Amino acid sequence: MKEDFFVDWNPWHGCTKISTGCRYCYVYRQDEMYGAAVASSVCRKTQNFGLPVKKKRDGSYKIKSGSYVYTCFTSDFLLDSADDWRGDCWKMIRERSDCFFCFFTKRIDRLADCLPHDWGEGYDNLAIGCTVENQDRADYRLPIFNSLPIKHKMIIAAPLLGPINLSRHLNGGIQSVSVSGESGIDARICDYKWVLDIRRQCVEKNIPFSYHQTGAHLIKDGKRYNIKRSLQISQAKRAGIDFMTEYGFVPKNEDCDKGE
Repeated sequence: MKEDFFVDWNPWHGCTKISTGCRYCYVYRQDEMYGAAVASSVCRKTQNFGLPVKKKRDGSYKIKSGSYVYTCFTSDFLLDSADDWRGDCWKMIRERSDCFFCFFTKRIDRLADCLPHDWGEGYDNLAIGCTVENQDRADYRLPIFNSLPIKHKMIIAAPLLGPINLSRHLNGGIQSVSVSGESGIDARICDYKWVLDIRRQCVEKNIPFSYHQTGAHLIKDGKRYNIKRSLQISQAKRAGIDFMTEYGFVPKNEDCDKGE
């Protein structure tokens, strides 16, 4: 798909930290880098709130039909501070059934209370990624995730902070798993053995697997590698361990650094 068919839509910005994976959130780092006037923990609407339904002068949508719309990657779509705004977003996602939306969340335990009235078994044009960073969060979030009616489910193991046994959680309609180490100056170590073990679990279940980003500090064969931010995605791809099947949805590489 052409690059201009990938669209970022951040209806709001800012998020509160809720687990160990959030410690070095890239949104906080970016806000600090650019001297944001408002604290990163304060959720606020953006100027692009209505982007999916904005139109050109000729009446056509600004976002092209067939686009993949990466939603709320500078916050969390299920953040409680955004409860008053989410209803309008559901309407826009529903209106743009000609586009495919996705969002990642560490708050999957809030989804049932945030769903629109017409959700049914889920929207055909929306994928939801449940983010887990360690075994504790996987065992808490994934049973909830698997119990919910969602048409397209992804597991996002990022930032990967330890070994995770996902096997017992890969039977609830999971369509893909992606793994990423942590980036940033204070990034915690990711061991390549953890990555390979998750890949093995996915292969055994015939579920697509993608290694998106090495992280800043990678242990491989007992040796530590400090990898520049500009090379973390390409080095992960060079590993050549992605496992694809005839189905599944895998997000853009750069979006897997979401460690809110």
